[in-house]
Amino acid sequence: MASNRGEESALWSIMGYLISGQIVWGGIGWLLDRWLGSSFLVLVGLLLGMGSSIYLVWLRFGRR
Repeated sequence: MASNRGEESALWSIMGYLISGQIVWGGIGWLLDRWLGSSFLVLVGLLLGMGSSIYLVWLRFGRR
């Protein structure tokens, strides 16, 4: 039972990393778009957020 609880906790941590990366970097891209009057930085921010989130998940959980 303890193993399931640890796996569930790890799953929620991974989901938190993936969602927060999208929100933070997508938000930064959106703010830069508004400030600079462009329309592509949201996409750049979302891609950067996803890439950095996947990298953090790999660092934390994938190197065991």
